[in-house]
Amino acid sequence: MINRSLLLTYLYLLIYITLSSGVILFNKWVLSKKHYGFPYPISLTMIHMGFSGVVTFFLVRVLKVVTPVKMTFDIYISCVVPISAFFASSLWFGNTAYLYISVAFIQMLKALMPVATFMMAVSCGTDKARWDLFLNMLLVSVGVAVSSYGEIHFNVIGTFFQVTGIVCEALRLVLTQVLLQKKGLTLNPITSLYYIAPCSFLFLFFPWIVLEKPAMEVEHWKFSFWVFFTNALCALALNFSIFLVIGRTGALTVRVAGVLKDWLLIALGTILFPESKLTGLNIIGYAIALSGVVLYNYLKMRDATIVHQISLVDVDKPKEWRLDKKDSDVLEKDIPANASMPVGDEEAPLIPSSRFQRNQSGNHDV
Repeated sequence: MINRSLLLTYLYLLIYITLSSGVILFNKWVLSKKHYGFPYPISLTMIHMGFSGVVTFFLVRVLKVVTPVKMTFDIYISCVVPISAFFASSLWFGNTAYLYISVAFIQMLKALMPVATFMMAVSCGTDKARWDLFLNMLLVSVGVAVSSYGEIHFNVIGTFFQVTGIVCEALRLVLTQVLLQKKGLTLNPITSLYYIAPCSFLFLFFPWIVLEKPAMEVEHWKFSFWVFFTNALCALALNFSIFLVIGRTGALTVRVAGVLKDWLLIALGTILFPESKLTGLNIIGYAIALSGVVLYNYLKMRDATIVHQISLVDVDKPKEWRLDKKDSDVLEKDIPANASMPVGDEEAPLIPSSRFQRNQSGNHDV
């Protein structure tokens, strides 16, 4: 007899992989001049942010599905605004890369995400420089370099935009930990989009005025309500699906599913977009980089498990000992550096919930 709980878990994973792959392929199709023909990445990102902001406002303020946190003006200006700026930039540059390079090559470049995150975390003091992680990052970098060397349609501009987007996303992740989580704020995907999506929309509005609005006024372009509504809906649904999968399984399962999704995207991107060509060096380089990413995920999840076990021991300690602990010790225990969520997708949960992750860290299916 089929276990209903296990079946539901696999269903959630299938939904996540489908939505994650679908959003990336959908964006490529919309932005490509050879297909739908809407080559305006800032506009597309603004549509996503505007739609997400409206829907989450309705969920939070009208339906009251979740309760908003106590957000002060000081926290919003000092934390939410810079995080929103880097989030919007990562989506803007990432979507712009679709105009120049293939989906397959973009996925290969995204293997650099752990490298960028680790370097930013060490620079900001939220992670420690370790030889095992450094050698792991070197393996990923070598793999991406080999894959780039084997790319037939290598484009400097597209590669620059994608790498810049990865750096912005790494900065966003580190800023989230430094600025928000250490202030004790816990946001899920709904409340994080509620606060960040409107701010990201406003941040994108100014470059849109300068870079895309003049071209849109003189060039012929297509706009179908149902195409963009479906595209924005899929991007929003992806945020919620990751939240559901982690709640059902754990962050490690999502990371493993992400690896499968990357290979699926490379295959589908080559099939659906004939201009994409894979070479032997592409595959070999990406395999090397991916082995480094898998090892990185294992090391970070192992660190998170150790931290969780230590926290369980701390609970049994006398209250007098806990009162002697510094606030920084509690924060470092509660929020393991870079051990929170899978990253690198075009849309991902904006602010990982440290409290939610602690509850899930001991309940992984794999």
